[in-house]
Amino acid sequence: MPDVRAMIAIGVRGQFGLDGKLPWEGDKRPEFREDVARFFEMTRGHVLLMGPKTYASVPSFAFTDRTIVTIRSSQTPEEALAPFQDRIVYIGGGPSVYAAYARLIRHWDINRLPYDGEADSWFDPAWLVAG
Repeated sequence: MPDVRAMIAIGVRGQFGLDGKLPWEGDKRPEFREDVARFFEMTRGHVLLMGPKTYASVPSFAFTDRTIVTIRSSQTPEEALAPFQDRIVYIGGGPSVYAAYARLIRHWDINRLPYDGEADSWFDPAWLVAG
């Protein structure tokens, strides 16, 4: 089994999505820019499994130094992870992706950002104990 991890940024009340994007998308404050840079630094050389909307948001430069794969709801987590034995695999996506993979995630890296605005997706603390 791969070493399955999640790296997620949330707002002060657990917000992490709005209309299929990060609610703070485009915010140029240092905390937000540092979070994005850290994500790409930490995932370099590893595998990213993500839902189609998240996959569509990945900048082209990111494909050069990590393996990025779209997952589908028709796949079980075990099927999606099977090709990546002995690798570090980061899971990304919306609530349905995290709910499906939470029981397999060994390490959660959660960064709370100073965002307190609108959202339609929220981090569910139950994911932390799903395994």
